[in-house]
Amino acid sequence: MSETQTGEGAASTAAPFAYDVTKVMAALPHRYPMLLVDRVESIVLGESIHAVKAVSMNEGFFQGHFPGRPIMPGVLIVEALAQAAGVLAVETLELAGTGKLVYFMAIEEAKFRAPVEPGCLLDLHVSFTQKRARVCKFAGRAMLGDKLACEVSFTAMIAEPPAA
Repeated sequence: MSETQTGEGAASTAAPFAYDVTKVMAALPHRYPMLLVDRVESIVLGESIHAVKAVSMNEGFFQGHFPGRPIMPGVLIVEALAQAAGVLAVETLELAGTGKLVYFMAIEEAKFRAPVEPGCLLDLHVSFTQKRARVCKFAGRAMLGDKLACEVSFTAMIAEPPAA
């Protein structure tokens, strides 16, 4: 662990660290067009992550959602939060290179407060609410500047990939 990373037992006063998209792709199996995290602004291992999704008019879903009034589908906002949580879990639980994946188990209390449109910078804030070896719970907030776009609680499990 580098000196800027904060482990579970360390004080959270250490400086958080950032990831570019290459490091995000090393932590997640997702690829375009399903990779919805462009970078990590900061991560505090065992606690929280602040990631970013730059929402572009070139996203394929805007062709049909909705013509003339493009809005990012809520399910994809939740997916972006889940991917940020996946990076947090992979790094915290040191899963990189193990072949294990982080799978959604439950989505609870999803609330959508503001539309996410092309040109927005979507700030993804996720924190652990419970952490176990195989199951983790998270609270997530997607922000547009200081405006709340979405909030959700969700659960994920750590498991081997499905057999081929």
